[in-house]
Amino acid sequence: MSQWNELRPHVQQVWKLSLPAILSQITTIAMQYIDSAMVGNLGANASAAIGLVSTTTWLLSGITYAVTAGFSVQVAHQIGAKQEREARDIVKHGLLTALIVSGLLCIFGILIATPLPIWLGGEEVLHHDATAYFFVFACMLPFSQLNSLTSSFLQCSGDMVTPSILNAMMCVLDVIFNSFFIPRYGVLGAGIGTALACVVISVLMFYCCCVRNSSLRLHRNEKTMFSSLILAKAWKIGVPVAVQEIAMCGAMVVSTMIIAPLGAIAIAAHSFAITAESLCYMPGYGIGSAATTLVGRSVGAKEMKLAKRYGNICTAMGGIFMGVTGILMMFLCPLVFSLLTPDPAVQTLAIQVLRIGLLAEPLYGVSIVAAGALRGAGDTLVPSLMNLASIWGVRLVLAYFLVESMGLHGVWIAMAVELCVRGLLMLYRQKTSRYYSI
Repeated sequence: MSQWNELRPHVQQVWKLSLPAILSQITTIAMQYIDSAMVGNLGANASAAIGLVSTTTWLLSGITYAVTAGFSVQVAHQIGAKQEREARDIVKHGLLTALIVSGLLCIFGILIATPLPIWLGGEEVLHHDATAYFFVFACMLPFSQLNSLTSSFLQCSGDMVTPSILNAMMCVLDVIFNSFFIPRYGVLGAGIGTALACVVISVLMFYCCCVRNSSLRLHRNEKTMFSSLILAKAWKIGVPVAVQEIAMCGAMVVSTMIIAPLGAIAIAAHSFAITAESLCYMPGYGIGSAATTLVGRSVGAKEMKLAKRYGNICTAMGGIFMGVTGILMMFLCPLVFSLLTPDPAVQTLAIQVLRIGLLAEPLYGVSIVAAGALRGAGDTLVPSLMNLASIWGVRLVLAYFLVESMGLHGVWIAMAVELCVRGLLMLYRQKTSRYYSI
C-alpha cells in the first residue's frame, strides 16, 4: 500500500498528460476512419489505390517525425531545467531546419509521384488515382511538418490540451472538405480535403506555439545566434530516428510489394485492417507522448531516478491499455469494417487478418511507449537498431516465406510475431538503458 501511495502522484501526472494526447489520437484516427469510409464507398479499387502508396506516405512522414524528435526532446530538457530562453532558441533552429527538410521532401515526392505505383507493382487500373493522391500528399508535407513540430513543442512545454483541441478541429475540417471534394474528384478529392485541413491547423498550431505560449513565444528583440551545438544534438537524437523510420517504412513498402500481387481485394483489406487497428494505437501513442515529455523534463531537471520511474509507469500503462483496446476490437471489428467498406469480400478478409494482428497489441503498446520514454532520455540509437533488426529480420523474412502458402494471412502472422519481438526488445532496453544514469 505504501508503494502505491508513493507511485500514485506519478501515475496521476502520467494520466493528466496522457489523456489530452489520447484524445488527440482519437481525432486523428477518426479522420483516418472518415477518409477510409468515404473512399471505401467509391469501391475496392479506390481504397486499393490509396493503400498502395500509403506505406510511402508513412516513409516520408517518418523523416519529418525525426526532425520533430531531434528538436522537441531538447525543448523538453530545457523546459525541465527552467531555461526558457534556450528553449526558444531551439524552437527557432527547429523551424528553420524543418522548413528546409520538408521542402526537399516535397520536391522529391512530386518527382516520384507518377512512377511510384509502377515501382510498387500495383495493377494498372490503380495507377492514376494512386499518383494523384500521392502528389497532393507531397505538396502537403511542409504543412504536415510544421504541424508535427509545433504540436510537439507545445506538448514538451506541458501544454497537451491545445494540440488536442486543434487536432479535433482538423478532423472536423477534414469531414467538411472531403464532403465537398470527394464527390467531385474521387480519390484526388480525399487528398485535397485532408491537405486543406492540415494547412489550416498547421498555421493555427504555429500561432499557438510561437505567439501565444508563454514559454515558447518568439520575441522580436530576442536575437538568436546560430548554434552548431543545437544542430549537433538534434542530429544525434534525430538521425537514428530518421534511419529507423526510413528502414521501417521501407520495410512496409517492401511488404506492400509482397501483397500487391495478391490483387485489389487483398490490398484494400490490408489497408482497412491497418486503419481499424489504428484505434488500438490510441492509448499507446498518447501515453508515449506523455512519456517523452515527463522523462525529458525530468532529465532536464537532473532527476534521473524520477525519469526512469516515469518511463516504467508509462510503459506498463501502454501495454495494459493497448491490450484492453485490442480485446475490444476483436469483437467490434465486423461493425467497423461494415462502416468502412460495402464490399463483403474485403470485409471478410480484413476481419480475419486483423484478429491475427490484435493478439500482439499488449507488447506493441510496450514497444511504442518504451520508445517514447527512451526518446525523452535521449536514447535513440540502440532502440532504432533494435527496431530495424526486428522488422527486417523477423517480419519481412517470415512474410516472404508465408505469403505464398497463406496469402494475406501469412503477412499478418509475420507482423504479429514481429510486434511481440519488438515489444520484448524495447522492454529490455527500457530496463537496461544507461541514459537514465547519465
